[in-house]
Amino acid sequence: MAENFFGLTDTGKVRDNNEDTFIAQFILNKRYILACVIDGVGGYHGGEVAAAIAKEEILKELEKDKGDLISEMIAAFKRASSKIFTERQTNKEHEQMACVATLVVADTQNNQFVYAHVGDTRLYLLRDGSLIKISKDHSFVGYLEDSGRLTETAAMKHPKRNEINKALGFSEQIETDDTYIETGQSPFLPGDMLLLCSDGLTDMVDKKDITNLITGDKTLQQKVVALIETANNNGGNDNITVVLVKNDKAPKRVEATLPASAEKKIIKTENFVPVSENHPTAHTPTVTRVKSSSNLTIVLGVICTVLLVSSVWLYQQWQKYKPAEETTAAATRPPRNEQEILLQDAFNNIKGDTLILSDSVFKSPILVTDTLFIKVDSLFIKAKGNIILQRDTAYHGPAIVISPTAKITVLDSLQFNDFSTAIYLNNTALILKNTHFVNCPVPVLNRYIFAGKKNVTARFPVLTMPADSVSKPRVSTNGTR
Repeated sequence: MAENFFGLTDTGKVRDNNEDTFIAQFILNKRYILACVIDGVGGYHGGEVAAAIAKEEILKELEKDKGDLISEMIAAFKRASSKIFTERQTNKEHEQMACVATLVVADTQNNQFVYAHVGDTRLYLLRDGSLIKISKDHSFVGYLEDSGRLTETAAMKHPKRNEINKALGFSEQIETDDTYIETGQSPFLPGDMLLLCSDGLTDMVDKKDITNLITGDKTLQQKVVALIETANNNGGNDNITVVLVKNDKAPKRVEATLPASAEKKIIKTENFVPVSENHPTAHTPTVTRVKSSSNLTIVLGVICTVLLVSSVWLYQQWQKYKPAEETTAAATRPPRNEQEILLQDAFNNIKGDTLILSDSVFKSPILVTDTLFIKVDSLFIKAKGNIILQRDTAYHGPAIVISPTAKITVLDSLQFNDFSTAIYLNNTALILKNTHFVNCPVPVLNRYIFAGKKNVTARFPVLTMPADSVSKPRVSTNGTR
């Protein structure tokens, strides 16, 4: 057992056998952590066989180093599904068997994780005390819950909550349907924790109680045991499997620094040593008090000057890329929601120059309550699926502000709804591909800044668009705009 991952499975209080299994181990010379929860279905022993086949194929495929983890995870799922399907055809005792699985490869060194998922096992991300559900339940009740039509409590009690519509070994559809396997990637920051579990946990323990049990100072093993014990105390109607993975690196804390000129002034204050009234000197008491007051006044004056200079400097730096309309008091806005925080973290912690936004991670629409900032030198953002940025009614600023320090930003297949200004930038390049602006009077505002008292000779680019690139609403597959 390692300190930053732990897994455990339990039969529960009702079942006679355990059709669950799990993986929690290092792979590829300890470069990555492999975590997986597999839940077998299909009658007595059949589910166990399906789960064992899936575990074997996943381990076999992920031991290879092909350089593309998501492709390897997809290949593992397809190989497992094919073997289970073949076993169903040849063995009548197992003709109903299949399994569902959630698979994660965590790269703690580079603060990233990738995942693949089929069925109703679940993947959660715990960050700063908030538990975010990453995977989607491939079931009718799961769809109702994810879309807000059912509350979590109602979904836990729904009579059809365990009826799934996707599984490994169900059919050969997995070979031809690219959307059958849900995949994605996300930042995995220092202090973050991943929870993988079977429905034996989530049917018995609600999200609030899960969050309370996995936060705190206990070890991962103690947290896993506590989750399983709680599920059993609440009924234990199914097998219960839990895997926790933690990025146990210390969170980075950024300390504010003052400008160089201010630092020099602080150094000078070391020459001023105020004389305390409680320590007699060779001078008369009156002279001592006057000298102390004078020196203390000078010290306080220097400190105030430094703080004033620093405040002005920081304010000027901020104003270089913050639009005028954003100077209103932020206290009137609601706090950022989980999806907003996840998206801003993705912008801030991207490794490389490409960021894929999957609708399996970012549940559309993403409600924007405050400005999202892009400060990366060169960044290509591509939406995989239907990613919509929707303005919160209490917010009146832009959706995205691109810092003047950025050189080029590419946005592909995003949609912006109801922003007076959707994208704001300063003297930087922006490329839009398949981008939609719905009810956005000013889709893009580029603020050019020139040096004062100097002649300017410039040619501004003329925007050209193909005929199908005009602003128009985009209708999603479920009929919502």
